[in-house]
Amino acid sequence: MRLENKVAIVTGASRGLGKGIAKKLAEEGAKVVIADILPADQAVAEIQAAGGTACSFTVNMTKQEEVVALVKFAVDTYGTLDIMVNNAGINRDGMLHKMSKENWDLVIDINLNGTFYGTQEAIKYMRGKNYGRIINISSGSWLGNIGQANYAASKAGVVGLTKTAARENAKKGITCNAICPGFIETDMTLKLKEVNGGAAWDSMMARIPMGYAGKPSDVGNLVAFLASDEAAYITSEVINVGGGMIV
Repeated sequence: MRLENKVAIVTGASRGLGKGIAKKLAEEGAKVVIADILPADQAVAEIQAAGGTACSFTVNMTKQEEVVALVKFAVDTYGTLDIMVNNAGINRDGMLHKMSKENWDLVIDINLNGTFYGTQEAIKYMRGKNYGRIINISSGSWLGNIGQANYAASKAGVVGLTKTAARENAKKGITCNAICPGFIETDMTLKLKEVNGGAAWDSMMARIPMGYAGKPSDVGNLVAFLASDEAAYITSEVINVGGGMIV
């Protein structure tokens, strides 16, 4: 129970990776606000059934005023805010020379601007209490990836934002770190097993030195550590969780 009496917000947590992170934080004792534009009743129910504390808040992370309301809701509901996990994100892949402005803007708006709003609003509150943990979910694609100019640019921006926030707020007792998941099993990625008789899935497995996909809990374990007091002297780091795929 490393996070007992701590309060966390996890964005994009109604399903997939975000839900896995939220469940791990709750398991460690945190009270969790599951923030998503999609319904999160199932995620909340799963946490509560396991004995954890959670509630949901509907938010569009591209709307700053809604993110302001999210942070206020967490503080009003649970009395404080200690941990902010900016996980919400999307991809709209396509080759650079064919990419529409709409798909460029959408990915940047959600992945980068949304992380900026979440980080900024959480830090405004955390600076007043001289304590906080900001954990931003980037991606191994921040190093560049074919067909992902928009996604790679957004995730590289998350890394730069995280490092800047870490430097600006270190003396306020706030740590800021980024996690870069590799290929993680979610409902979306598991669909690759149905593509070309599983050839797409097998191709991904061949790129991972450990030979298998990660699970949301693999990322959640790292988030829980970075959110804890055990990681008080770790800030401005970019940590890969990819079974060796990210180099």
